[in-house]
Amino acid sequence: MPATGPGGPPSLERVTSRATADYHYDLPPDAIAQAAIEPRDAARLLVTATLEDRRFSDLPDLLHPGDLLVVNRTRVRAARLHGVKVDSGGAVEVLLIRRRDSELWEALIKPARRIRPGTALDLGALRAEVRTAPERGMVVIALQGDGDIEEAVARIGTVPLPPYFHGELPDPERYQTVFATTVGSAAAPTAGLHFTPELLARLEAHGIRRTAVELEVGLDTFRPIAVPTIDDHVMHRERYRVPAAAVDAVAAARHRGSRVIAVGTTVVRTLETAAAGGGVVRPGAGESDLFVTPGYRFEVVDGVLTNFHAPATTLVVMVAAMLGERWRAVYRHALDAGYRFLSFGDAMYIEDTGRR
Repeated sequence: MPATGPGGPPSLERVTSRATADYHYDLPPDAIAQAAIEPRDAARLLVTATLEDRRFSDLPDLLHPGDLLVVNRTRVRAARLHGVKVDSGGAVEVLLIRRRDSELWEALIKPARRIRPGTALDLGALRAEVRTAPERGMVVIALQGDGDIEEAVARIGTVPLPPYFHGELPDPERYQTVFATTVGSAAAPTAGLHFTPELLARLEAHGIRRTAVELEVGLDTFRPIAVPTIDDHVMHRERYRVPAAAVDAVAAARHRGSRVIAVGTTVVRTLETAAAGGGVVRPGAGESDLFVTPGYRFEVVDGVLTNFHAPATTLVVMVAAMLGERWRAVYRHALDAGYRFLSFGDAMYIEDTGRR
C-alpha cells in the first residue's frame, strides 16, 4: 500500500496503462448485492484514503460544514413494455432506452430475430412501429397512443432492474433515489440510493449544502469496454442539464472555499462537462460523451461518493483516474472485507480527486 504522509491520504501513484485488461478484476458472483439493504443508509462506506470501514449513515462526520453535495435527480423510467407483433402474435419485450423526440425512441427489443423495419407492435395502450433493423438488439421505434406518451409508459411499463440482480424488490421505489423527480433514465444513479430523508436532514444540520443536476443514465454506462485499449473506446452520449440553481451553488461553494462532492459518476460527468474554468460550471443542457481516464485533470469535482463497479467498465476507469494505482488496493480491500458490489451494493468515499 502506498505510504501515508503525516495527517494526509496516501500519495497518488498515477495509472499510466491504456490497456483495457488492466482495468479488469475478478468479481465473484456472491459479491454482487442481491438484496436492497434497509434502511438505505445502513450500507457500508469505505473511506478510500485510509481504507477505514464506515457506514453510509456516518457521512455527516466525514464531510466538512460548507461542503456541497451534488446529486442526480433523474428518475428511472418504467421502460420495460410487453406486447405482441401484430402480424404474427409473437410475444415481444421492448425496453425504452432513450427518447429522441415526440415520436421516436431508441429501444432494446427481444427477441430481435425476424424484426425488421416496418414491424408493427401492439403494446397494449401503445402502438409501435420499428423503423430500423436491429443492431445488437437495438432499434429505433415510433410510439403512438392516445394522450401523453410518458403517462402511458408510466402506467403500463415496469421499472427495469439490472440484469445481474436476481433478488426480490417488493417496492419498485427502492430503485429510485429519494430526490428523483425528472423521468428519463434507463437505470438508477446508484450512489444516490443510499440517502434517506433522515440522513439528508442530518447533513443539513451539519452545514452540508445540496444541489441537483440531471443526467439521463443509459445502459452503455455499465457495459464492459469491448476494445483492447481504453483510447479506442467510443464513449456513449447521455443527455444532461445543469440548472441555474446548481451553477449558483457551485459558485457559492468556491467563494467560501468549500468542496464540491459529486454523488455518483453521473454527477462527475455532468459537472466536468459543464466546467467553465475556475472550478465553476455553466448552466445549460446538452449531451455528454466525456470519458474520464487516467491523466484527466478534474476542474470542478473535489470528492466523489460512488458504488463499486463492474470490471473493465468506463466507471472503473474513472475511479482509477481519481485514485491512481490505489484503486486496486481499494477494490481488493472491499472484496476481502465482504463489501457488496454493483447497483444495490455498498459505497466508497473518494475524498480527493486531485483537482487543482
